[in-house]
Order: sequence, then structure tokens, then C-alpha cells
Amino acid sequence: MSLTWNLRARELPLRFTWKISRNASVAKTNLLASVTDSVGPAAAIGWGEAAPNVRYGETPAGLLAEFEQLRAAGLSRVKSLDELEEFLDAQAPAHALRFALESAYVHWQARRAGVTVGRLLGLPAPAAAVPTAFSLPIMEPGAVAGFVREQGMARFELLKVKVNQESGFELLQALTQELPGRPLIIDGNEAWTDADSLLTFLEQLQQLPGLQVRLLEQPLSAACAADYRYLRLRTPYPLFADESVTAAADFADIAGQFHGVNVKLMKAGGYRNGIRLLEQTRAHGLQTMLGCMVETSLGIWSALQVSPLADVCDLDGFLIVRDEPFGLVQEQSGRLSASAAVPALNS
Repeated sequence: MSLTWNLRARELPLRFTWKISRNASVAKTNLLASVTDSVGPAAAIGWGEAAPNVRYGETPAGLLAEFEQLRAAGLSRVKSLDELEEFLDAQAPAHALRFALESAYVHWQARRAGVTVGRLLGLPAPAAAVPTAFSLPIMEPGAVAGFVREQGMARFELLKVKVNQESGFELLQALTQELPGRPLIIDGNEAWTDADSLLTFLEQLQQLPGLQVRLLEQPLSAACAADYRYLRLRTPYPLFADESVTAAADFADIAGQFHGVNVKLMKAGGYRNGIRLLEQTRAHGLQTMLGCMVETSLGIWSALQVSPLADVCDLDGFLIVRDEPFGLVQEQSGRLSASAAVPALNS
């Protein structure tokens, strides 16, 4: 059996400027992978999504070039999920591309077998409605109140705030004035350079009336392991890894630096590895979080399949996309729901 694989780019205009500590954008270019073993209207097709991330050196053009190399190396001759995993291990493509290919293959297998993705992967079914955080990007503090109202952020039980050293305090002040007492994820995206300057910032935050912090996500560079070990004993808030855990990690060391881990299927490079990372996180006594990049509802649908393994879900990536193209996930009152049926795309 020979498989037919394809990969194409999809431009995704965003609903607002998505600014974090390291960059800002008004559009993203993601890639859609597909795989099938037949032709015709009844053909089983599996779809997967890649969301390239510049933090890991990924670009749409780079992923498209890697895909052509994988095709030349024999991607179409893979005959099982185990074979695909071995093939991708040997070829070592970008994590986002690897996830797109593996998830497309899993979706194709599930469609052919007439089973859910969860059953194929040995996971329980996701909850009927999964609560998600919703993110406030970095912006002028004076714009926060209007943004909160325009985006209807009050409907989310948990909010995430992207911060940097320059305006983080003012952003959090503005948000807590608008929604006092709302649990927050503070996400620094590696903006701070040392633990002591961060602790000074956190001491200031504790004076803010109405501030309730659920967790503090990756405020320092992943290279600052010693700072994280120092910080873990002193932070007033649970400290979660994001960029410090990609496709692999020394979890014994991570447990000495953090209280939890944000696992993203895009940086894990696949369903299987994402599940391994979540299981390792929990096995080391850490809290589990499931995150995402800016993705369509295809990528978010995939993340929902592993959501039973997460204590916290931050799966708002598709809500940032203007005119989201697929409608595979619905959001109501800050909770996500989706059909168990494997995604079938028309475009």
C-alpha cells in the first residue's frame, strides 16, 4: 500500500494584533497535511495541522521544504503508526511538521477503522465541555478595558495575560480593575533575565487589589535552570514550564525547577509524544497543562482529544483567528465542545 501525502499553506488573518514578549503579528501561516490510500468521494482522508513557531526556528517555507525531503526519503511507504514514528525519529523534521503528519495519519487510521481518536490512542473521551483560558496579548494598558469588553472576556473562568518587563504590572493592574478576582495565568514568554528582577516584579504584583494568580508561566529563558531552581522555592505562585519542555526533557530536573508543565502537541511533535510528556509530568508530581499555538479548530480539536490528561487547558488559539475556516470546535461560556467524529475538511 502506498500513501498519498500532501502539505499546503493556509494564511490565517487574526482578529487582533497578537503580541507577546518576543514578537507581534496580525496573521499566521499554518500548514495543512493530508494523507490517504485511495481516491474518489468515499476515500478516507486524514488531516493534520502544523503551526510553525519562530521560537523553535520553524517557518512555513522551511516546513514545506522538509516535507519534500520526507517524501523523497520514503514517507509514502510507511505502513503503520509505529513505522511512521520510527521514520520521523530518523528524519527529525520540525516538531510542528511532525505533529501535522502524525496527527493526519492517526486521523486517517481512525476513519478507516471507524473508531474515535481517543480509542485509537488509548485515552478516555474528552469532557462534553472543556473550560479554556483566553489570552490578553501585550497592548497599551489604556486599551485593556475596551479589549476585555469587545472580546467578551468575562465569560471565561480563567484568563491568560501576556506580559513583559516594561508594561506587565500596568497590564495586570488594568485587567484586575476590569475583572477583579478572576484567576489569571501570567505568561512571560521568557521576558525576564534573572530570578531576582522577577521576584521584585512579583512583590509589586502582590500589592494589586483583586489580583488572583492561578500560575506563572515561563517568565525566564529556558537556559536559566539555576534561576528556576532558586525561584521555585521563593515564588508566591505555582511556576509552570513552557519553553523549557519541548519534545523531551529531564523530568527529574524539571521537577526541581517548576510546579507544572505546559505541554503543546505542536512542540511535542505528535499525539504519542504529547501523551508521554503529560504522563511523565504527572508521574513526577507536577501539574499538567495543555496549551496550543495560534491554530485553526483542526489543531484545537486534536488537543481536545488529550485534554483528559490535563489539569488546566489553554486552548484559545482558534478564537484568535478571524473567520476560522473549519468550525470543528465550538466555544460557549468559555467552554469548548466538539464532535467525536474524526475531522473531514472540505477545503
